[in-house]
Amino acid sequence: MTTAKSPRPETPSTYRSRLQMEGAERTILAPFAQKSGESRGRKYSEPSHAYRTEFQRDRARIIHSRAFRRLEYKTQVFLNGTGDHLRTRLTHSIEVASISRTIARALGLNEDLAEAIALAHDLGHSPFGHSGEEMLAECMSGHGGFDHNRQSLRVVDLLEDPYPDFPGLNLTFEVREGLKKHDVAYQFDDTLSGTNRGHDHKAAESRRLEIAQYRFPSLEAQIADLADEITYYSHDLDDAVDFQILTAGQLEENAVWRESDGRVRQRHPDAHEPDLHQLVIRDIIDIEVQDVVSSSAAAIAASGAGSADEVRLNGARLICYSRELRDRNSELRKFLYQNVYYHPRVAEVNQRACEMLRKVFEAYITSPDLLGDSAVRRIEAEGLHRTVCDYIAGMTDRYLMEEYERLVGTARVSGV
Repeated sequence: MTTAKSPRPETPSTYRSRLQMEGAERTILAPFAQKSGESRGRKYSEPSHAYRTEFQRDRARIIHSRAFRRLEYKTQVFLNGTGDHLRTRLTHSIEVASISRTIARALGLNEDLAEAIALAHDLGHSPFGHSGEEMLAECMSGHGGFDHNRQSLRVVDLLEDPYPDFPGLNLTFEVREGLKKHDVAYQFDDTLSGTNRGHDHKAAESRRLEIAQYRFPSLEAQIADLADEITYYSHDLDDAVDFQILTAGQLEENAVWRESDGRVRQRHPDAHEPDLHQLVIRDIIDIEVQDVVSSSAAAIAASGAGSADEVRLNGARLICYSRELRDRNSELRKFLYQNVYYHPRVAEVNQRACEMLRKVFEAYITSPDLLGDSAVRRIEAEGLHRTVCDYIAGMTDRYLMEEYERLVGTARVSGV
């Protein structure tokens, strides 16, 4: 007598392939979204992945990069290490990515592309926040200057080196385009020298000329740009309240805070600190995101753009605030500079830290052999000042202070 065998569970015969995902994008995303299957490719040709789109691969490469991990120890506004709950460049980038995905999803755009740009947008930021960026720019005066957006491109194009066959992360044109968010032109003359589309030099030249006419980046790149603003407007406020450098009276002077505070108190009359201000911050973000979604949807419809390239050729940015919120955000920006960024507890400590940066920079210029071996090897091609700039820009706050002690003196700067 034979015993009937219980049926074996069926093994899936296939997985969701890249081609299926690209097909889903063409069906689900808006006509003006940037589809991964229509990417202009990478500088160095690579075979496509079986079950990841090009922008999903870019996102993974960014997350796994050393530059991304170092963001954990780089200052956002308040010097890294001065508070357990204060933002760092890493948490800021993650928050920008979260808001970017929300806006992209609501507008029918490519979430993967918006997120990848958001995660990479600060990879080139110097230690010690914007004060550190200003000091590094001063050190590089007469030698090409320093801008953290351009530096982010240098990081992904050159300074990261996980692959043996090419320098950098070899990201797609569309992600790299998004990292140039503050530049007027979006020209990448070297991008199409060898793409996933092959090595047709006439076609590449035609595409290069087409790209040279672009006035603005993709909608996904524009989203990451505005999400960056929304994030630092709201979370710098949050950190400033936590750091106890803003009084209730000061906050009431600002319309963005005042209006959200009124809504929160109406909904939650029994709320008290520290929960109260966190509810206000949440309301500010929600109002900003809702405004961007509705205003951008109207602007896109009015533009008549029917493709990602028509967006790039449009006469104005299409991801935008309403005029009313734009004006209130302008006042909020002034408020943050007057009451937070230039507050003595922020500015004086950051300035002392930046003096450390300047002295370390000068020490390397005087004695280049103090640099790491890989940096020394780049001096001939990149020049001494740019090599030192790259090296310092990649440092965490902590490592720069350690280098200061090693190169300049054992005494820490008071308050740092």
